[in-house]
Amino acid sequence: MSKKALLSSIALILVAGNLTYAQRSQVQIARNSIGKLHVAINSKADEKSQLGIVGEGIKASEAAQNDRKTKKWPETWAIKAYLSSYVSVIDADEGNADRYFSLANDAIDSARRLDKFQTNSRLIDAAIYNVNIRKQNKANTAFNNNDFATAYKLLKDVSDFFPKDTTLAMNTGISAQNVQDYDNALTYFKRAKDNGARNSILFQNLANIYTSKFENELAIKSLEDGLRLNPYDANLTNSYINLLIDNEKYETAIKVIDNTLKIDTKNKLLYFLYGYLHQYNANYTTAELAYNKALSIDENYFDALYQLGLAYVNSANNALKSSEADKNQKYQSFINRAEIALLQAHEINQNDKSTVQLLIEIYTRKNKLDKVQELKSKLEEF
Repeated sequence: MSKKALLSSIALILVAGNLTYAQRSQVQIARNSIGKLHVAINSKADEKSQLGIVGEGIKASEAAQNDRKTKKWPETWAIKAYLSSYVSVIDADEGNADRYFSLANDAIDSARRLDKFQTNSRLIDAAIYNVNIRKQNKANTAFNNNDFATAYKLLKDVSDFFPKDTTLAMNTGISAQNVQDYDNALTYFKRAKDNGARNSILFQNLANIYTSKFENELAIKSLEDGLRLNPYDANLTNSYINLLIDNEKYETAIKVIDNTLKIDTKNKLLYFLYGYLHQYNANYTTAELAYNKALSIDENYFDALYQLGLAYVNSANNALKSSEADKNQKYQSFINRAEIALLQAHEINQNDKSTVQLLIEIYTRKNKLDKVQELKSKLEEF
């Protein structure tokens, strides 16, 4: 080989060596930027300073990914994934944050594919963590804007990544419920429950879904579980009592109401339901006491007035059937009280047909035919 040829070969080797070194140095620059970033975070450097450091590292990693050799290194992509994901979390510019969120996801895919020996798993895991934080932020915005379809799409990934986070599971379930994906809503609500969530809304939602699926025993159990954690919660208690009544578990409902009224003495609805259940069992005296208690809280409580009038009518009928000497006197007393209660109910809601029909019955018994005709004319107007 001539001297000139030898010098040319040496020059090519030096150039190639310098290029390889240059690309390796880009990976080193990117690697060093991670260390600088952690120092900046620990020293509470501002966002602008942190973004400057990260930007330098991303630029170096992109130079390395464009090199024929270092683009095959999993570290190149792991570093880019981590740094890009960090930008997506801290950058206040939503457009820029979204761009780096996308870059981070692409880089994570490449890093995972190339990192066959998992030597960069810590960086990749940190990048995935940051990506999920970004997803959570985007999901929260969508959730607060009632965009439940977008929120659910993002939240289910985040909840699967943080399965022990009960708030995430709850919000995922609520989002699924709002897009009528009840099976998945149930999955995430159960996840929240299994991980110790105590929120009464959780148990209410579980019961609602089970009820919609006609799984009434599971709905009842869900409300019982919720009440054990939230004793005397008004919404849970009312739902529980209503569900018991709907499923004809009247004795249990009476016991629940009785116990609740020892604590919640100003709940007119509970007094009404207590009266209604006793009336159903023909315990008219107890029913009348309960309705009157509800009316002492709200004297214009239409439902209580109507049912009280009906209870007095039933008591009057029973008085007539008795063998007591004063049965006619008792009958008249109950009918008079029924009239007073139903007139009050009619005054509150003059368009209620059932009230008018009961008054017609009472006035027919009393032979007040003018009143009967007046009410019948009104009934025809409905």
